[in-house]
Amino acid sequence: MKTTLTARDLTKIYRTGEVEVHALRGANLDLYEGELVVILGPSGSGKSTLLNIIGGLDAATSGAVRFRDHELTGADEADLTRFRRDHVGFVFQFYNLIPSLTAEENVALVTEIAQHPLEPARALDIVGLGERRHHFPAQLSGGEQQRVAIARAIAKQPELLLCDEPTGALDSKTGILVLEAIDQVNRELGTTTAVITHNTVIGSMADRVLHMADGQVARIDENAERQSAAGLAW
Repeated sequence: MKTTLTARDLTKIYRTGEVEVHALRGANLDLYEGELVVILGPSGSGKSTLLNIIGGLDAATSGAVRFRDHELTGADEADLTRFRRDHVGFVFQFYNLIPSLTAEENVALVTEIAQHPLEPARALDIVGLGERRHHFPAQLSGGEQQRVAIARAIAKQPELLLCDEPTGALDSKTGILVLEAIDQVNRELGTTTAVITHNTVIGSMADRVLHMADGQVARIDENAERQSAAGLAW
């Protein structure tokens, strides 16, 4: 199986005056091409810190990160910006859509800087919002806004899609629609996808589940078969 990203012995220490907080303590991670991984763990286990480092939003205190043949360890801000722009799509808990732009225009913002973009309307079709593309964020539900955010993230056809608590602000019914969109992107585009959540139920839709505790990947479970997002309930 081809490896998209490898992280080894990642530590992250945040310092405030005399106080040190160890967010990561020697975390190891492999992401394989085309897989969907769910990263589970309680608050403070290091999930978001790990995602931020492998996505080039933050740098580790020590350890190594490699994306395909590209060494990210020690990369400067310009290199990390290029990495994020060219290779990574992000979906966060809050949608960060521009209120004065339609769904299609919000997605188009990303395609203007991408090397091999999807048409914005195509990206919205993939997440089931083709008919809503001319609507403004205020005219969309929370789940629809999150699906626009997913369409925006995938419109540049990233090799890596990183989702940090994408259903955290949503009720279960709406959250499942968002997870269906993420699942559809992974299956249709073959995008290597990592989803952070504290919701253990979501793990059943993944190829692998990484359990984090105390700043480390404590256990990895493989699912013999992925459950469809539509079949989830919490």
